[in-house]
Amino acid sequence: MLSLISTLGGLLISGLPKLLEYFQNKADQAHELRLAQVQTERELQLAAAGFAAQARVEEIRTEQVAMQTEAQMAEAEAQMVRGAQEHDKVVLSKASRWVANYIGTVRPTVTYIFVFELVCINAFLCYYLWSNPSLITSMDDVLRYADIIFSPDEMAMLGGIIGFWFGSRNWSKK
Repeated sequence: MLSLISTLGGLLISGLPKLLEYFQNKADQAHELRLAQVQTERELQLAAAGFAAQARVEEIRTEQVAMQTEAQMAEAEAQMVRGAQEHDKVVLSKASRWVANYIGTVRPTVTYIFVFELVCINAFLCYYLWSNPSLITSMDDVLRYADIIFSPDEMAMLGGIIGFWFGSRNWSKK
């Protein structure tokens, strides 16, 4: 009897957050509806008073300021990139040829090392599972080991690398 009451109590208590969420949503919706009504009334009063044109002028000014700010930020970013490139040119003009060649291969080399490491780790895990068939007894085991071999973190890192080299980075230059 006690287990029946505790089960029933657990079911009722587990539904309590949903019930509270329902009442909160109803209150939020009523509040938003009232705000929309007040805003509509205000806009109608302003339009009746002739302020609609002034509001549109202010909206246009705000858009112009936003566009100017965006253009200034893009120009500042472009100047930073040009400054970094000029600095690299000055430094590399004084360096030996092999240093300049090495600097140009650092990012691709790090990428190759990381991808090679991922391939080696995954190949080792696959070989280990292949050589120990007793580890896999059901499809659930296959899925569990697949999650280990191709973990979300690993796929995120690989996606970041691919996105960096083949993604939209080059489109911003055009």
